[in-house]
Formats: sequence, structure tokens, C-alpha cells
Amino acid sequence: MVKKAILPIAGLGTRFLPLSKTVPKEFLPLDSKPVIHYIVEEALEAGVKEFIFVISPEKKEIFKKYITEYFGRESTELIRILKKRKKEEAISILKSIPKIKWKVALQKEPKGDGDAILKAEKFIKKDPFLVLFGDDLSFGKKSFPLQLVKAYKKYKKPILCLYRMPKKALSAYGVPKVKRIKGKIYKVLDIVEKPKENPPSSFALVGNYLLTPEIFKFLKKTPLFKGELILANALKKMIEEGKEILGLEVSGKWLECGDLQKWMKSFLFLARKRVI
Repeated sequence: MVKKAILPIAGLGTRFLPLSKTVPKEFLPLDSKPVIHYIVEEALEAGVKEFIFVISPEKKEIFKKYITEYFGRESTELIRILKKRKKEEAISILKSIPKIKWKVALQKEPKGDGDAILKAEKFIKKDPFLVLFGDDLSFGKKSFPLQLVKAYKKYKKPILCLYRMPKKALSAYGVPKVKRIKGKIYKVLDIVEKPKENPPSSFALVGNYLLTPEIFKFLKKTPLFKGELILANALKKMIEEGKEILGLEVSGKWLECGDLQKWMKSFLFLARKRVI
């Protein structure tokens, strides 16, 4: 039912300089694998068959060098050498890298997350799809994308990923105003970006979304904010026009990689799990 995922990776990773001068932030290591490897694995677990990478003109060569080499080609020469040296474990690790199908959409200017999603419209038909930002992944028995897909199968509505956090931390996130429907399912009534005080709920919005093609219509009629098309504003517009959007309080741990400090915390969390 949910067969496609949009991965906006057009950003230049300026918050990771000087690391990101030579390595794209999506390929920074997280324990033993690049960040994007985890995100792709989560999408595959949720049933995704095709990936749509949204890139910038500046990242064309980077995409070719990293994504194509990593996910698209088997390292035949390296495997040959490893076989000769009887490095069976290393061969197994190499062969565990998923081979995926993808398409590329170009975001010519940095005009916001909503604009990035809109650039992928031509590859989405009538089916629901996931949007997975490169800053967010999960740790637990079931990934956040899988939980969203399971909820969608039951409710058939766009679903936002909700993560409960201490209220003092919510000023750094988009925070939804919600009304509980049943269990961990909520109706989203509004979205407040980075509330300085009195957040409307205890939930932060994770950069994992399960959307329907209807979102494109609303993205096209949502005004720019400071020169950017913001996904949250398009979702707000949907709500204002009577469209129902749900939120799912997910289980598991949210691993953030949006800046150097968060990435290091996520790295250490996974590294400790391996050591312990």
C-alpha cells in the first residue's frame, strides 16, 4: 500500500562543518553504518519499494559518488580481494547493504522542506507515501515508519509522527495541538512551530510523515514564509479547510542527527548498545 518514500537530502550540512566538507551529512557514521543506511532500512521494513531522493544541483556529483556507489553497485573487486583473504565476515557485511530502486528530483533553490517534497510530485501517483528526513531515525522493536504504515492501514488518513518530550524541550520543535481519538492515535488540530512558551501538547513532530497525494495541492497554495515553502504550514492549511490529519504517538527512541551535538549523542547511544 505504501510503496514509495521521499528522502529530501538537498541540504549542504553546514551545521556539520568541517566534517561535511568532504563527507555528506547523510553518510556520517552512526555506530557501524552511515546515517542514511538506517533510514533506508527503516523504509524497507515498512514496505517501501522505491526511493525518491530530492537533491540540489550542488549535490549531483556527491549523489553520484555516494548513493550510486553505496546502494547501487556491488563491490565486486573488493569482494574478490576479501574472498582471497578469507574475510568472510567482511564479505557478509558488504552484502548486507540493501540494493534499492530510486529516482532523483532536483530542488534548484533551497526553498524549504515543502518545496523539496513538491519537487517529487511527478513520481507520486495516487498512493500514500512516506517522507523521511535525513535527520531522524528510530531505535526499538518497530521503526517509526513501520508504525506509521500500520496505523495508515487502519485509518487511511495522513499521519504525523508524534514523540513525547519534556515540555521545556519543545521550544526547538514543531508541536501539534491534538485531541486523543483512541489509544496512541490523535486528531491533529493545529501545529505550532517552536513555541516559546505554553506548547499546545507534550509532543514534538518527528521528521517522518505518512502523507497522501492531496498534500501537493495544499503545498501549491500555501504562501511562502521568509522565502520558503514550509510543510507544516501546508498541513495547517489542510486542517483549516476541514481535512483530517492524524498523529501517532510512536514507541521506541528517537535518534536525532540534525546537528553535531545530536548526532554525537545518537552515535554514543548506539555505540554503547553495541559495547554493552
